Amino acid sequence: MKFICLCLGLVAAIGSAQISARADLTLPAIFGDNMVLQQHMPVPVWGWAAPGAAVTVKFAGQSKSTRAGADGKWLVKLGKLKASFTPQSLVIESADTKTFTNILVGEVWLASGQSNMEKPIGKQPGQKPTINAEQELAAANYPSLRIFLIEKKLSAAPLTDLQKFQGWQECNSNALDTTHFSAAAYFFGREIHTNLNVPVGLIESSWGGTRIEPWTPPAGFQSVPSLAKTRTPDFGTNKIPNTAPTVLYNAMIAPITGFALRGALWYQGESNRSDTNYDAKMSALVGGWRKLWHEGNFPFYFVQIAPFKYIKDLTNYSADTDPLPLLWVQQSRAARQIKKCGMIVTTDLVDDLSDIHPRDKATVGHRLARLALAETYDQEVPSKSPAFEKLKIAGNNAVVEFEHAHGGLISKDGQPLTWFTIAGADGKFVPAEAKITGQETVEVSAAGVAKPVAVRFAWNQIAQPNLFNGAGLPAEPFSTQVPVQR
Repeated sequence: MKFICLCLGLVAAIGSAQISARADLTLPAIFGDNMVLQQHMPVPVWGWAAPGAAVTVKFAGQSKSTRAGADGKWLVKLGKLKASFTPQSLVIESADTKTFTNILVGEVWLASGQSNMEKPIGKQPGQKPTINAEQELAAANYPSLRIFLIEKKLSAAPLTDLQKFQGWQECNSNALDTTHFSAAAYFFGREIHTNLNVPVGLIESSWGGTRIEPWTPPAGFQSVPSLAKTRTPDFGTNKIPNTAPTVLYNAMIAPITGFALRGALWYQGESNRSDTNYDAKMSALVGGWRKLWHEGNFPFYFVQIAPFKYIKDLTNYSADTDPLPLLWVQQSRAARQIKKCGMIVTTDLVDDLSDIHPRDKATVGHRLARLALAETYDQEVPSKSPAFEKLKIAGNNAVVEFEHAHGGLISKDGQPLTWFTIAGADGKFVPAEAKITGQETVEVSAAGVAKPVAVRFAWNQIAQPNLFNGAGLPAEPFSTQVPVQR
């Protein structure tokens, strides 16, 4: 592989071209009118100027100065800012002056992934609009919620600036609809904005049908031993596919790394459904982004992908060979093993099992916001789904204990619990009767199964079970034979 030489050559070529093109004062595209700057943390501001030129950055009463390096690059860090709804100007002075206006201070989040993150509220070719799309768009007037959409672009080497973007916009019906901005991100941001009463900035960088590897930087792969040899291929003059490692990170994430933010949202996994090491790939993605942002372990919240009829003919379907439940477990595993990481469950949000894009993105955003409010903003909000904790065998019964049974386990529809199976010594799983026997326990049994050894729950690509906690959150799929903790 010629990865290292290729990247060094491309970076040098791109860098020299940008230096010569940026002799005048220039900032990356992520800075602009209408943006939101992150509160309560140092805020890097960077760009390019003539080598050695003095640069001064002024904002909210602060004035920070530096000089551009020999390569023309400069960077200053504004001190911690207080949330503000008052529009302010960011002024950068050098040989000339750049002024960005209508800037607020609040909370900034990055949203990324594939088509379920990309899906807008309204029309999208080949997809149905989200639930209540017209009403939601009509009501979307939040001038202190700002959106920034990064458009699709590929690169074999990291870029220093965005090549395609739509700029910061105040959130209103027209902006959401014309940019086709992420519905899940919007609903998340709206709830954070109204709950915390601070401005919110949302950056969307997503691409339908993509795998996790193209979004992952080399530093992320190198941090996971089993993935350390992953490289970007040498494409030569060939077209770059959007499936190749790092190519989306290079073009759609690298140019904004360092822009101060509170955390990231991730909605992806359908294209990696058959992976057996998705949890490792999640560690690479999250670890790589965090390393390059230099903000420590910023919060990272993601969506467990929904049930979908991947196998159209279920006549000979076997749960033993279905890759989707195994991916669900890997996602659950990633949520537990990666620091400051959390996951929401969506088994109840599908109105059509033949539609891979569930329409209820408002609830997706709501559940992500609950995670953030509880885990990042320290509010007492139940945010986690019931999850398998322990199995006990009592005669012919298997007793499953759950964690996160906020308010106690319930059957959402009041009917007998669904989608439990049980296996005896022969290892063959059969449908089981399950009943809630305590705040945190479910007893599982089946006629003909003496001395059970294992239990599965929602272990099927179309499973939409009715086991919830008192906070209204659905239980995570699990198999007692596949540990969530490694």
